Amino acid sequence: MAEITAGMVKELREKTDAPMMECKKALTEAAGDMAKAEEILRVRLGNKASKASARVTAEGLVGVFISADGKLGSIVEVNCETDFVAKNDDFIKFVNDMAQLVAESNPASVEAIGSLAYAGGTVDSVRSALVGKIGENMSIRRFERVSAAGRLASYVHSGKIGVLVDFTGADEAVGKDVAMHIAATKPKALDSTGVPAEDVERERSVAMAKATESGKPAEIAAKMVEGSVQKYLKEVALLSQPFVKDDKLTVEAMLKSKGSSVSRFVLYVVGEGIEKKVNDFAAEVAAQAAAAAAAAK
Repeated sequence: MAEITAGMVKELREKTDAPMMECKKALTEAAGDMAKAEEILRVRLGNKASKASARVTAEGLVGVFISADGKLGSIVEVNCETDFVAKNDDFIKFVNDMAQLVAESNPASVEAIGSLAYAGGTVDSVRSALVGKIGENMSIRRFERVSAAGRLASYVHSGKIGVLVDFTGADEAVGKDVAMHIAATKPKALDSTGVPAEDVERERSVAMAKATESGKPAEIAAKMVEGSVQKYLKEVALLSQPFVKDDKLTVEAMLKSKGSSVSRFVLYVVGEGIEKKVNDFAAEVAAQAAAAAAAAK
């Protein structure tokens, strides 16, 4: 049987806000599998257990660039080690310059960005010099370059969430409003057909487990599962979400009322999906003290 450590219980509690003992039970049942334990808690405790599941742990900034005619744009994520460096003027300039460089140079990959000419050298040489100056490692994590079918709008929230939206319509404010909505609600896709299949199956699995525990007849349980999946799809697809500025309208209805449409969007959240080592300072001090005592004997 897998050992369930206090650190594992603490991590699951921080992800889900579930009671400590429930976290320990779920981890034991899941044989230490964190993702499985989170699903078990969602079945038992409902959506509360998904709270904070999207918390990010890496630092950095998202940079966005849009050409003057609104037809070409890019979005870039550059990571660093601490939030302190993310507020450094040189780092901020580097991030914004990378967004523009990606749009204008159209690199084939993140690796290809490093060899692009930049500031009298290459991106890699300037990045290395900046690392030496600031004293902290940094890297370009990802980018996307967008040629608009209509025109582009963007929104960046505190440098941590960046959005590009390809939209049509005469009202420029619509594009900005949709970009802000996306930053606030973080949809997974434009409509339900674009939601990743693995996400849908995960929700279906949780819904089936809940329906089974309810003890309802099979026919009713099947309807419960389908209803839960459809509700999930409406919640995570942009066009079916209630518009943040007027929740009586869906985003799709709002766009239609303005004679507008959205063909695609790109959403970046800094550090999303990156695991960051968390140091236990007290444990480190205790370990150092113990080592010093052992060396003195």
